[in-house]
Amino acid sequence: MKSYYKLFRCNNLLFISIFLWLMDKWVAVPLLKQGLWGEQLPNVVLLLLIVSVVLIAAGGYVINDYFDVKIDRINRPDDLVVTNTISKERAMLLFQILTGVGIVFGLGLSIYLRSWLLSMIYILIPGVLWFYSSSYKRQLILGNVVVALIMALLPLMVVFANVAQMSLKYGDVVQYSPVVSELYLWIGGFSIFAFLCTWIREIVKDMQDQVGDREYECHTLPICIGDLWTKVIVTLLTLIVMALLIWINYFVIPFPHDFSTLTTRFTIFGLLIPIAGSLVLLWAAKIPSDYGTVQHLLKFIMFMGVMYSFVINQQLG
Repeated sequence: MKSYYKLFRCNNLLFISIFLWLMDKWVAVPLLKQGLWGEQLPNVVLLLLIVSVVLIAAGGYVINDYFDVKIDRINRPDDLVVTNTISKERAMLLFQILTGVGIVFGLGLSIYLRSWLLSMIYILIPGVLWFYSSSYKRQLILGNVVVALIMALLPLMVVFANVAQMSLKYGDVVQYSPVVSELYLWIGGFSIFAFLCTWIREIVKDMQDQVGDREYECHTLPICIGDLWTKVIVTLLTLIVMALLIWINYFVIPFPHDFSTLTTRFTIFGLLIPIAGSLVLLWAAKIPSDYGTVQHLLKFIMFMGVMYSFVINQQLG
């Protein structure tokens, strides 16, 4: 059972589930209620959205490990599941089942909501995950960006589902409602944050894994330009994240900005200080385990970014 837990990355799947649920319940619903539309997605529809995404994500993790057996045998031999405890044949079967069921659920949801946009996502993403695992991840920058884009798409799927549900009830007139623009603005902010943080984390992961990646001629950023310049790029991306957080907190969101407010305190202590700490650890990192520590901190920062939805919920509620 422990092998399947590792293979499916159950911690990550739980994070994805919470992420999607909070985007709807703590961001979309308060915005819709403020615009006098009320809650739109029935719980069963939201559950189907979450389950379909989680199944496809689990399949993505399986196929990633399937193609990475040789590299993982060098980079993380203690965590190697495929070939050690689960055969490659069973891993492929699991990928097919998980991805197939996820696509069926997703397309069923898309048909119910009459959303061609969601249906395209459910058709394209599994293919992208396959090609990412088999080739994209070994190419310079492309692999990192693909994963970051998929992560950024998750919160937007909540918007697509809500807008489709509204269109079912009220017709295409909802497309011109100010609340739809608000949904894209607020949840789009989480999407940008998810994209940048995932991109940074993927680059740090490449720095951690470069021994095995170099052995199998992967063209990742640290292998192509070296650790120093890779750290410079990560630093620039991180500073962009920090600048965006400050800009959004003080110039975009319509909440009070003094230090006594929950918004400002959360931004400083929950996001900016941990992000600055990740840079300190990054520049001090020398061995794979050091980069692993940076990765864990970045995961925490992403979790805190998701929890910013609580701040919005409190301010809008």
